[in-house]
Amino acid sequence: MALHAVIMAGGSGTRFWPLSRSAQPKQLLTLVGNRTMIQSTVDRLGDLVTPERLLIVTGERLVPAIAEQLPELPARAILGEPCRRDTAPCIGLAAFQVIRDDPDAIMAVMPSDHVIQTAEDFQQAIRFAAKLVEEAPQRIVTFGIRPTYPAESFGYIERGERLKTGAAGANNCPAAYQVRRFREKPKVETAREYVAAGSFYWNAGIFVWRAAAILDALKKYEPEMHGRLAKIAAASDTTDFLQVFRKEFEAITGKSIDYAVMEHAEDIVVVEAPFRWDDVGSWQAIARLQPQDADGNTVVGKHLGLRTEKAIVRSSDDHLVVTLGLKNCIVVHTPDATLVANRDDEESVRQLVQLIEELGWGKYL
Repeated sequence: MALHAVIMAGGSGTRFWPLSRSAQPKQLLTLVGNRTMIQSTVDRLGDLVTPERLLIVTGERLVPAIAEQLPELPARAILGEPCRRDTAPCIGLAAFQVIRDDPDAIMAVMPSDHVIQTAEDFQQAIRFAAKLVEEAPQRIVTFGIRPTYPAESFGYIERGERLKTGAAGANNCPAAYQVRRFREKPKVETAREYVAAGSFYWNAGIFVWRAAAILDALKKYEPEMHGRLAKIAAASDTTDFLQVFRKEFEAITGKSIDYAVMEHAEDIVVVEAPFRWDDVGSWQAIARLQPQDADGNTVVGKHLGLRTEKAIVRSSDDHLVVTLGLKNCIVVHTPDATLVANRDDEESVRQLVQLIEELGWGKYL
């Protein structure tokens, strides 16, 4: 069973406005290090897969930009969806394409915009998960992150009994458990209970399974979605492909893979991630991932601060941002828009983006 990698790159990253825009969302930005998020995701795969066994699924408008950032990939490695329909249709679409070339393929599915260290630890974990799938071909493997605080923005996975298999008993392998259940994003009081229990993980949204197994699951739990995806796959070599693709994909009711499959499937295993992980979901992540000065400020670009503490400042090297008497703020400068916000209220950035759209100021989005 050969391993294939599928990278989901269709997100918009609105919480990183004004740096993230519709034509250049988070996955195309350089937020940590000197590579963009999607470039770093591909780099992290190392020799796990060859370029021919890598598939990136994104929005059709982003295909040229991703191809420009990843010129080493063949054109067929980037698949553009005609519209957004969440992760279940995205994954099903990828599975049909993968299984066409390799009926026994194992898929490692991951988002395009996470920070994971080290690459070696990540690769080892994926190989271990693939062994678990080889042992039980209908098995679904996901990765859980040990929570470090009672996060309200993540889904949680409750673990059950530790898995007892040959692969799980190997030396230097991470712990693997049967999944008891998936939990929705909780209120902070419930999140505190999860952290205190010690048997809950953050859901990293990284999966390993056989392409055939996930298609079987979609057929069982989401037959209409599976049927439309099957029509798209059947038309792949015809002159009507683009027309069929758009018609059938737009008709799908969007649903996450968690709702569509994970909450119903039986043999699901969670591997305790042996790597460091951050979903880089908002500007607060920059403070976690970048160095800070003596006053707790995180600065990317040219900045002069006086009586400024715990600020996150993002600018360019040719534009000076000066702050005076600011505490616990976010300041993001771009050529046509500037954000100044309280760090504790950054979740409202999405609300701001919606308001800008309602005002008809689309050029700022």
